Amino acid sequence: MRTLTVAGLTAALIAPSSAARAEPSVAELTARIEKSSTELERVVESYNKLNEEIKANKKTAAALHARIGPLEEQTARSRADVGQLAVTAYKTGGLRTAQALLEPGGSTSLLDRLSTIDRLTRERQDRIAGFTTSQRKLVDEKNRLDATLAREAAQARSIANTRKKIERDLARLYELRRDAYGRATEAPSPRPAARSAPDAPAVAGSAGVAVRYAYGAIGKPYVWGADGPNGYDCSGLTSAAWRAAGRSLPHNTRMQWGVVTHIGRGDLRPGDLVFYSGLGHMALYVGGGQIIDAPSAGRNVLKRDMDIMPIQGYGRVR
Repeated sequence: MRTLTVAGLTAALIAPSSAARAEPSVAELTARIEKSSTELERVVESYNKLNEEIKANKKTAAALHARIGPLEEQTARSRADVGQLAVTAYKTGGLRTAQALLEPGGSTSLLDRLSTIDRLTRERQDRIAGFTTSQRKLVDEKNRLDATLAREAAQARSIANTRKKIERDLARLYELRRDAYGRATEAPSPRPAARSAPDAPAVAGSAGVAVRYAYGAIGKPYVWGADGPNGYDCSGLTSAAWRAAGRSLPHNTRMQWGVVTHIGRGDLRPGDLVFYSGLGHMALYVGGGQIIDAPSAGRNVLKRDMDIMPIQGYGRVR
């Protein structure tokens, strides 16, 4: 009886431990990888947005610097003019005041001269005040921009740290996926350039250029923050495709949503953009209910059905 009891207790202790050590199934691994990939993509898009804002603010700061320089020179010249005028007035008044006062009508002549000097001085001072006010305003704007850039740089560092953590988590999951599938990521499948054009639908104009570019990107790997030519993230692919067509789109899903013309599903034409719920992912519509997109980390650019997840809306590049 004691032997049976000990055996039963031993089995009870071993069974849960064995179950806890069970390897996750392929489906479980895939679900975990997709969840982490989605999380990573949101962080990447936030990082892309910050980079776009930083680039725009740097341009504005450079323009302000260019405007501040000439204003400083003008202000310095005006100050020098007023200083020289004061010296001339002093010298003129000092050497000729007695003679002017002794001559008939001399006092009137002196007062006229002093009045003219005073008027010219006021004009110069007004000019200096105008230049100084404008300069102060520009310097204040530049200081605000510097503070914004510093804030955004700190945010970018924070997002980068978060991204590194997610990438570390993905690396561990990819190791498990390698055990399940034999490799952690999809095999690269570059397509010869000669084959990309016949595969693409015949679309006229700039939209056709964007569509053909997207077809040429099929098989290239997802690379976070990249906009080609060797890899892409989702908004990087759409911005690169339309850049080839001569249109500039920000490298960020949410920003692209803000600059396109919103259209209905029934109005979709090849070259339009498809945005997914939460604006964490987007794709280029190529016709026939199909899109080309850079799916997620570990996968390659591919053509697939548009309804891969809930859709936020559709946009046409202006």
